[in-house]
This record gives sequence, structure tokens and C-alpha cells, in this order.
Amino acid sequence: MFARSVIRNTWGREKIVGGKRIKTFFLLGTTPSKGMSRAVAQESQQYRDIIQKDFMDVYFNLTLKTMMGMEWIYRFCPQASFVMKTDSDMFVNIYYLTELLLKKNRTTRFFTGFLKLNEYPIRKRYNKWFVSKFEYPWDKYPPFCSGVGYVFSSDVAGQVYNVAESVPFIKLEDVFVGLCLEKLQIKLEELHSKQTFFPNGLPFTICRYKKIVACHYIKPHNILAYWQALIKLEELHSKQTFFPSGLPFTICRYKKIVACHYIKPHNMLLYWHALESSLDEECPDI
Repeated sequence: MFARSVIRNTWGREKIVGGKRIKTFFLLGTTPSKGMSRAVAQESQQYRDIIQKDFMDVYFNLTLKTMMGMEWIYRFCPQASFVMKTDSDMFVNIYYLTELLLKKNRTTRFFTGFLKLNEYPIRKRYNKWFVSKFEYPWDKYPPFCSGVGYVFSSDVAGQVYNVAESVPFIKLEDVFVGLCLEKLQIKLEELHSKQTFFPNGLPFTICRYKKIVACHYIKPHNILAYWQALIKLEELHSKQTFFPSGLPFTICRYKKIVACHYIKPHNMLLYWHALESSLDEECPDI
């Protein structure tokens, strides 16, 4: 519940980004706790952003939860251009995601994320991702995107939902979606030539996170801190590029300004060399 609250006040709060309307919903199952159930019902009534069905909300029901989301998009939101399914411990840069999707200019049969093209079933019984030969008898998984976060054109939701009944069920939702896409002959695509999805986490710097789409293993208080830093940078870039009163130097700042006053000659040389040396790199902290 706290994680949802943080998302509503950070990357899930935005309504219009790049001229496009964005809406965030939360997918939930049920809990045996009557107190928690009442709290979720109150939360749903207050925010009107919870989608829920009658199955236990546990890790190995993620396939059911994901198919619930696909069905909801298919039935109630087919007018959406794109959909992102992601986890609650993810940081999402919706500004950069929107920018990349608009550049991609794809509206049908599009699916992207962190591509996993050569994955094999784990047969060790006590592993979290153990899959028996009875559940999945084949030796290799089809191409799929890491389940922590992927993006697709909205038409894919209906196609996946409709084909799902003819696909062998597997509790690993990202693999199950990959099986559906394989049957539909929908190919996975990279969103950008550089990595933008980080399912294994990524140390925070504002310059790095300005050019990523999603990062996993981010605790709620860090989601809030990172978002506030990103917003400040966005505001700086959108409002001012000329600095007649000077501006403290960092590579990230100076990459996005036009001119800055009160720079001594030796600093001018130093800053210029620093900028030149970082042109082809992800922006580091300096």
C-alpha cells in the first residue's frame, strides 16, 4: 500500500507527458486478511485506480494477474496507444519512455523491454524459478522480456488474451507472455540502441536515470528521492538555457545549456575538455 502511495506521488502521478495522456493502474489479487481487504477496498474507492480479481495475490499467480491486466486493456482501454506492465519496486522515467515511443512511431504488434533471448528452464527444485518437466517439457524458453517491466502496443493485449487459452500454462508470467507472442509471431524489439531497462538495478546518478526507462530493486523512499531529482533537472532544462549570473559546473548541467557567464579562461578550457571527452558516454557525475 505504501509502495502504491509513492508511485501515485512520483512517476505514476503524471497525467500529460509529451502531449500524451498517461494513466496508472494497479493490478491486485485477494488476501486472506479481512483488515487488508477492507483497506484495499477503501483505497480503491478513494483513488479509482485498482484492478482486482478473485485469486490469491502471491508470486506464483503473476501469470493470472498479468492476464487480468491484458483482459482489462482489451475490454476497457483499447484506445490506448501503448501499455507498460511493471513491478511496484521499479523506477520508471515516463519522460524518456514517452520520448522513445514517439520516436519509434510504432502502433501495432510492438513489444519491447529487457530482451531475454537465450533462457533455459531451471530444474533445481529449491530455486525460486524452478519449473518441472511436467509443467514445461521443452529445453529452452522462447524469446521473452523480463517481467519486471515491458512495454507493448495496446493491440497486443487483446491478441495475447485471446490466444492465452491455447498456450500451455506456466507460472512464470514473463515466459508465458513470451509463449503467447511466439504463437502470435510477434517479434520482440529493442526500444533503443543502448540499454534502457535495468532488471538487475543500476546505481543512481541523475544523468544516468535521465536516459533510462526503468530500473528494478528501488525502495519506495528512493523512488521518491530519485523522482524529485529528475523533476528538478527537467524543470531546469525546460525553463532556462542561458545563465548570465553563472552556474556551478557539472557535465550534466553544461551538456544542456547554451551559455554561461563569469567563466574564467582556465575553467573555460577545463570545462570544454570535460564536455568533449564525455560526448559519447552516459553522463557521469563530476
